[in-house]
Amino acid sequence: MSDTPDSAVQTVRGYIDQHRAAFLDDLVEWLRIPSVSAQPAHAPDVRRSAEWLTAKLRETGFPVAEVWETDGAPAVYAEWPSGDPDAPTVLVYGHHDVQPAAREDGWETDPFEPVVRGGRLYARGAADDKGQVFFHTLGVRAHLALTGRSAPAVNLKLLVEGEEESGSPHFRALVERHRDRLEADAVVVSDTGMWSETTPTVCTGLRGVADCEIELYGPDQDIHSGAFGGAVPNPATIAARLVAALHDENERVTIPGFYDGVEELTDSERALIAELPFDETSWLANASSYGTLGEAGYSTLERVWARPTAEVNGIGGGYQGPGGKTIVPASAQLKLSFRLVSGQDPYVIEAAVRDWVAARVPDGIRHKIAFGAPTRPCLTPLDHPALQAVVRSMSRAFDGAKIRFTREGGSGPAADLQDVLHAPVLFLGISVPSDGWHAPNEKVELDLLLKGVETAAHLWGDLAGALR
Repeated sequence: MSDTPDSAVQTVRGYIDQHRAAFLDDLVEWLRIPSVSAQPAHAPDVRRSAEWLTAKLRETGFPVAEVWETDGAPAVYAEWPSGDPDAPTVLVYGHHDVQPAAREDGWETDPFEPVVRGGRLYARGAADDKGQVFFHTLGVRAHLALTGRSAPAVNLKLLVEGEEESGSPHFRALVERHRDRLEADAVVVSDTGMWSETTPTVCTGLRGVADCEIELYGPDQDIHSGAFGGAVPNPATIAARLVAALHDENERVTIPGFYDGVEELTDSERALIAELPFDETSWLANASSYGTLGEAGYSTLERVWARPTAEVNGIGGGYQGPGGKTIVPASAQLKLSFRLVSGQDPYVIEAAVRDWVAARVPDGIRHKIAFGAPTRPCLTPLDHPALQAVVRSMSRAFDGAKIRFTREGGSGPAADLQDVLHAPVLFLGISVPSDGWHAPNEKVELDLLLKGVETAAHLWGDLAGALR
């Protein structure tokens, strides 16, 4: 089936308009399921959500749709072969679990009774992430209507996990266990967003993270600071010294080897970031903060998207009650996290942190350091053919608008897919900051949700050529 660009857009939009009401009815039904993975009482709901999606994917046309078990909450896997032996394979990632929500948290309506108001759909999961997963069901059908095909132009796979909002504790093991079935030439992550309603953007990367807890032990019990203070090491003082030594006067991390391998921003990448309509005052208001501070020589967006960081997440030790208590405390604690960028290995950073702490803890202080499960950074080069396919498809959906580029400062399981499958990770998200992820009154802009549908409809054909 041959279409000019304009007629292709109109074909897709006509199909979407025809099926919009049924699509939204289905999404509302899914959003009513309170699939809160962090709360054990909702475990049956998380399973019900997985089973609901599995049935709906079969109804959509996926010949294979399965619930995949983990040691925690179930995931959903689906695949739809192209029928073309030379077609590339694309894996779409998202999650069907949601954050906790209750009316008393500040919701204007029941968070699990979706409401459409002013062109917006309000419900927990509307944007994060059920809405952005579900637009692929209508998107693939619109793709078939556009192309006249009976199957997608790519071998299309979906993996929708059930524990992302609980830190994806079993996701890596799931991916490794099913590596052969998940094999793909590219991964599309629909769990991100755009800069704003009027500035469509494509995310190109996430930072990784390594985090640790440090326990410092001095005396076997709290002791009198008059009788012993100044003559034995104080673990709270050592904790403070560690924190003070973590950064230099330019806010650079002082741990030896911390910046080894970091991929520096190119001049063109910095220019693209500078193009974005960034308002520092609004950004600070969103951060509930009163001033910026970070590594010298970088803008605020560069710091949170493309530079590694070290943060003190918690510090404690000694007496915290009312009034004074003159002691040398028996112990102190630190919680640190390190956001990592492309080129850094979290296990190398872990070893460097352990060595750095050991070198600064004096005799008389015993210490323990425990790291959580790390997440690797991921980054897709701007000139990657698959990324350019996403850009072209989104531009068609947004009436030829220029698509700009962002990164995200946070971390996610997309890096596990890149690491295990050795495939580039692409981000296709249409959510905007006002959608209020994790907050009361989470919503999705319905016009943008349908732009996601449009983008997906164009994407599979474009990727079929770009990845050959």
